[in-house]
Order: sequence, then structure tokens, then C-alpha cells
Amino acid sequence: MMTREELYELMEDGNLGYACVFKREDQGMHTDYMFKMTAENIANFIGKNAYTADKIIVTDMCDNLICESVFGGFLMSCPDQDLCREIIPHLAPIQMGEAEPKEFPVAAREEMEQLWTEEEEAVMQAEFRML
Repeated sequence: MMTREELYELMEDGNLGYACVFKREDQGMHTDYMFKMTAENIANFIGKNAYTADKIIVTDMCDNLICESVFGGFLMSCPDQDLCREIIPHLAPIQMGEAEPKEFPVAAREEMEQLWTEEEEAVMQAEFRML
């Protein structure tokens, strides 16, 4: 779990996106994570989940596909070939066992949605007080 401050920092960075992690034992359900969509972060996330996830789909906030990987951390689809070329130098050493995936700020989607709900409620309460 991230602290409220960490969640705010994550939002301030901008360029957030979603990573949907599908695991065979979850029978079609997936867990969503949010983080800053840099080539290095994407590579580290895929590398960290390479042998626990059957599939990872990474999208921007509007659900546009950034990339997709399968078991083993292999990229299957990456429409932005420039981004793909940036991801591979970070991902290949992890896949080959030459590097460990680096830690970076990742939030569960539920954590971010809870924060957004609380913020909306605070704004609505302030508006009612002004009436």
C-alpha cells in the first residue's frame, strides 16, 4: 500500500498508465496497477512479473495500447516502435538474468480510485458549504 503522499507524488509526475496483470489461477480476472509510463518502468514491471503473469497489457489512461507481454516477459505487441526500442535495452538484461528488476512507485488501481473518490467528496462538501 502506498501512502497518500506517495499517491499524490505519482499523480504529479504525470504520464500515468495502467498495467493489467493476468494470471492463469485468476481465471480471466486481472489486477490493475498504475505507474509512470517510462520505458524503464515498463521494462522493470514486465521483468518483475515475467514468470508470475500469463499476460500483461499496458495502456495509457485512455486505454490505448502501449504494449503487451506474455509469460517470460516477452513483448508481443508494441505499436510505438520507438518506445519498443527504448524498452528492450532495459528488459533484455532482466530476461537474461543479468539484472534484477528495479523498484519504482507502483499503485494498485483501487488505491488511486479511493484517493480520487475522497477528493471528489471533499470538493462536493466544500461546494455545499458555499451554498
